[in-house]
Amino acid sequence: MSAGQKVQHWLTLLSGLVEALFFTGISFGWASLVFVLKTEGYFAGHCVNSTAEATEELSIHTDCIDQDEHLSQVMSVACICNTVTRFPIGYFFDRCGTTVMRLIAISLYLTGTLLITLSSVETSVLLYPALSCLIISGSILYITNVQVGNLFDSFRSTIITIYNGAFDSSALVFLIVKLLHERGVPLHSLFLSLAFNGVFLVLRTFLLMPRGHIPYPLPEKYTYGVKCSGCNRGTEGGKNEKKDEEQEDERKHKKEGNEEAGISSLHLLQNPTNKPKGQEAAFQSCVLSWLFLWHLVWVVIIIFCHYIFFSTLNPTLTRLADNDKTLVSHYTNAFAFTQLCSLLFAPINGLIMDRHKHRTLAPGESKREADLRLSCLALFLTSLQCFLFCVCFTCPVLPLQYLTFILQVVCSGFFYGGHQAFVSIAFPMPHFGKISGVAMSVSAVALFLQFPILHFIQQQLHGDSLYVKVGVTLVSLLTFIHPLHVYLHSRKLTSQRKTEQEVQEQNLTSSHTDCTC
Repeated sequence: MSAGQKVQHWLTLLSGLVEALFFTGISFGWASLVFVLKTEGYFAGHCVNSTAEATEELSIHTDCIDQDEHLSQVMSVACICNTVTRFPIGYFFDRCGTTVMRLIAISLYLTGTLLITLSSVETSVLLYPALSCLIISGSILYITNVQVGNLFDSFRSTIITIYNGAFDSSALVFLIVKLLHERGVPLHSLFLSLAFNGVFLVLRTFLLMPRGHIPYPLPEKYTYGVKCSGCNRGTEGGKNEKKDEEQEDERKHKKEGNEEAGISSLHLLQNPTNKPKGQEAAFQSCVLSWLFLWHLVWVVIIIFCHYIFFSTLNPTLTRLADNDKTLVSHYTNAFAFTQLCSLLFAPINGLIMDRHKHRTLAPGESKREADLRLSCLALFLTSLQCFLFCVCFTCPVLPLQYLTFILQVVCSGFFYGGHQAFVSIAFPMPHFGKISGVAMSVSAVALFLQFPILHFIQQQLHGDSLYVKVGVTLVSLLTFIHPLHVYLHSRKLTSQRKTEQEVQEQNLTSSHTDCTC
């Protein structure tokens, strides 16, 4: 690899980190933006008796039950749109490549920021499509950035988990918006500047990212982006990139049979006679396996717990602080600053799942079997963090919410990285994108429950979500079934492997005895 290529790889890596930190997960800072929107009076027109006299003048109350419900629903709708589109995004990314998907993401990002820029108190409904566009664009940008890890083979998993941490930490953008708004900067000006920042995304798309995909393992002469030799970009560079990808596809197709056969033993163990005849049958068997179904339950419940938290955070803080806006602002800032630490916590889960790679495997044990066995701890820790996070958020004690913020950030970092890692371990790689996308898309069905739940909180419980949180906490206990099932599944694999080894040893002994006779 030439020095110029190394520089290009590092520029791609570092610019990707900047992109992940300031563009991908900004919607997770919704709690900070809600504080600003309530100050501006968004959805205040839905409040009953929203005006009050004060020395012959009318002043608007920017805090009421209906306003909280609408602002919570904005986040709920955006989350549902994000999860529903995960599978189509993965499919079109495989089909269309990096540049096409990034241009779609940039268009959605500009649409979202400009809609908020053009919105007003009278057009508060524009927040619904705006936040949906921002959260979907962030997901697309994150997916295109994950492949950057392929440029650094020795640190591939580390880079992926760091990008995941930066994705969560990008909530700082809305925190910055809140802090600048408190210092007198208009909300519309802030989002107009965010729209202009999209120029960075355009430049990175054409200068530092491939048109197709970054293959893994990386071919020695693989090139992408701007070519320095003679500045022949587009023709010769594009042909080289396409040729490299075609060669890599051929390699994958040659290895696919053996690789899939090795992985399929993990999810077809319960029904070994039902062997797939093709890729479609293998994908169907994966989706219908208990390993995937319990993982799906695990994913859906954890996502549901997190999104209930995001949707009810501001009303909860407001109630616990007795409508003290200064105190609510303080805790909102504390939550946003805590989310910045996701960049530190996210790689820990990867280290836990990779801790066996420097150890000697047991006789006959495959790397994937060891990965599956050691993933139990990571899955269990994630479930435990989710349960403790729900318990702390349920307790109506304001200072305890500091611990809630920390547990939420740690759980989020463990969950998203653990989900991707587990799917890559337990199922065939040709189905990685589809299975991962299916799990996230199906979770949208559960997210639809947010609407009746949030309505029930506001109308029947008068804004007090305590009983709902108790129910969510009890439901979170179901997530412990998944690591237990994976543990039992892994033990069954180990038992089967040892039985096969004993049979082979007996056959060898019998053959040796026959030869001696």
